[in-house]
Amino acid sequence: MLRFDPFRELDSIAAGMFGSSSGSDRVPRFMPMDLYKVDDHYVLSADLPGVDPGSIDVDVDRGTLTLTAHRTAPSDGGVQWISSERFAGTYRRQIALGDGIDTERITASYDNGVLSVTIPLAERAKPRKIDISRSGAEQRSIEPHAT
Repeated sequence: MLRFDPFRELDSIAAGMFGSSSGSDRVPRFMPMDLYKVDDHYVLSADLPGVDPGSIDVDVDRGTLTLTAHRTAPSDGGVQWISSERFAGTYRRQIALGDGIDTERITASYDNGVLSVTIPLAERAKPRKIDISRSGAEQRSIEPHAT
């Protein structure tokens, strides 16, 4: 006997969307990303499959990097949905940047559904060697005297 309870199905869908604990504590993330440092810059990679490249915006304002993109929903004209799990609409992610970032040299590219943003460190934030000065008496060389 196959039993269908529409409220149980609705609860299952809501739990999956809102991260309710139904065996999993994962909260859905609509723009998963990785962020790592390589030498003198950071690299941010964000998954945006199926997004129109023309809808992607990368902005920096007052130390905040904002990524925005839009995926258009398929038209509903005469379609009877069996399953609809792909998110459509606007994606947005904001990342706070520190003072040591060169915001003028940030670059971005979009390839195969992945947005890659290169975030360089400012010259003043790069590691450098500090010279140590000596205080006190002037350095002198000692010369032998002839007698």
